[in-house]
Amino acid sequence: MSLPGTGALIDRNADSIVQGFDTYYAAFLDVTRRAGRRFAERDWRGLQADALERLELYEATVRNVVVRVRADLADRGQDESLWGLIRGAHSQMIVGHPTAELAETFFNSVTRRVFRTVGINAAIEYLDFRFERVPQPLAVQPWRTYVVPGGGRGVERAARAALADYRFPAPFEDLARDAGRVATDIERAWEAGGAPFPLEDLEMLEPVFYRRKAAYLVGRARGGNRVMPLVLAVVHASDGIAVDATLVAEADVSIVFSFTRSYFHADVARPAEAIEFLRSLMPVKPVSELYNALGHNKHGKTELYREVRRHLARTDERFERTTGTRGLVMEVFTLPSFDVVFKVIRDDFPPPKQTTPDEVKRRYHMVFARDRAGRLVEAHAFEGLSFPRARFSRRLLAELLETASRSVRVEGDEVVIRHAYTERRVRPLDVLLREADEEAALHAALDYGQTVRDLAATGIFPGDLLLKNFGVTRHGRVVFYDYDELRLLSECDFRDLPEARHEEDELAAEPWFHVGSNDVFPEELGRFVPFDGPVREAFLAAHGALYTTAFWRDLQARHAAGEVVDIYPYPEERRLGR
Repeated sequence: MSLPGTGALIDRNADSIVQGFDTYYAAFLDVTRRAGRRFAERDWRGLQADALERLELYEATVRNVVVRVRADLADRGQDESLWGLIRGAHSQMIVGHPTAELAETFFNSVTRRVFRTVGINAAIEYLDFRFERVPQPLAVQPWRTYVVPGGGRGVERAARAALADYRFPAPFEDLARDAGRVATDIERAWEAGGAPFPLEDLEMLEPVFYRRKAAYLVGRARGGNRVMPLVLAVVHASDGIAVDATLVAEADVSIVFSFTRSYFHADVARPAEAIEFLRSLMPVKPVSELYNALGHNKHGKTELYREVRRHLARTDERFERTTGTRGLVMEVFTLPSFDVVFKVIRDDFPPPKQTTPDEVKRRYHMVFARDRAGRLVEAHAFEGLSFPRARFSRRLLAELLETASRSVRVEGDEVVIRHAYTERRVRPLDVLLREADEEAALHAALDYGQTVRDLAATGIFPGDLLLKNFGVTRHGRVVFYDYDELRLLSECDFRDLPEARHEEDELAAEPWFHVGSNDVFPEELGRFVPFDGPVREAFLAAHGALYTTAFWRDLQARHAAGEVVDIYPYPEERRLGR
């Protein structure tokens, strides 16, 4: 028998959580919609500030809702049976909600804070969300269709109509020129595909995807049963708006929406519809990463956890240590055929590491809150993970309990992980170079240098430039994934090495001059360039400036002056007419 007034209590708290989510999402969209104005005004610093503001909205709103429901439920706040009824009422309230999947994740965020849940609690949490649960029919399709008319220049006319319909609040520098260039790229790619079907139409998502200093128009070209990705990178230079690149290969589009970039500002009313469209362009990209791309990192994290559970359910794989050099700060493990690694902080860090677990967490949060330039791997922080003990190799579990006992413990048949990070698995750069031929080694070495440059362009110094801290994605891009020594450029004092006073100074085992905790000597880093022979020569020709104090001080000055340095997620040769 329920207590008097219980029904009202259930409905009131379910509604409180729904209203809390709606408040959050309205604020999320409000910040997102500023991007068009920022782009029109070329206010790049403002867009960066908006990105940080938007990231902080979720946790602040969840905290407020938790305070309200705890106060209202009082001594029944830990009553699982009551919370099961609240979930039922909540489920009814979000039927037909345009962002139902996000609302469910928000509900789970509230319950996990109330109960400090370890693992999953099936009695009170939403366990899965399926796209077929989105009410049918869907809302008005979020894309526009441009039929390619027959005869000459049909693709160009369709492309020009598509560009004109976006109605940017600033004029195109030369709309006809850009439409012609885009059409040429589309036609070449379509013909290169060898499909027997003529190009019939272009379908373009209505929302513009803003990120950093660019706007991306996302669509697809169709003909018969063939679909080709079509993403137009648009920039706003001093002379007006212009298309900077036409991206028609799945690999190029996947890099734009990479797990090293994320968090576009796109006014998407129903995320599930946009996700389905994006999946048609990038069918192998996990749903979790696509939600991250739309700025819904909390739901991206939810989908990632579900992907892990589904993988465990359909395989008998066990967690094992990752390949590559073992780190001094993190213990890293994975499932053999799953492209995600799990990282837990070790209890103690052997020399020469001088950091602390709290400092490591601070640096990972710094990465979360900054523009990653397409070079820093997305790291999701998880609390209270739980997996069956039988899914860990005996050796791995023994090592975790020995070196990371503050984060890992065994409770019965479960391994409980108090705090962990997940990252997409990439191939360690040092491992790749040991097995690569000269051409592959040259490509990796040059992109390694470009990675350090791109990070510097966003105000980040990696700290540790050893190859083991870098990895290579399936698209051949070099990325950085070890954050325990990462620092902001503004925190570094880049210095030239003082000249030795006499021969004994040069032979001394320790520096004869004072070295501060924030001092960096680029020239000294240059003594340990990690390449040999022709690869080394090519690397130094392209990136030798990395080992000069002038390079780093120049970037420090540009950042201090408020400049947002150009970084493109596509090769220079993709740029139209540049």
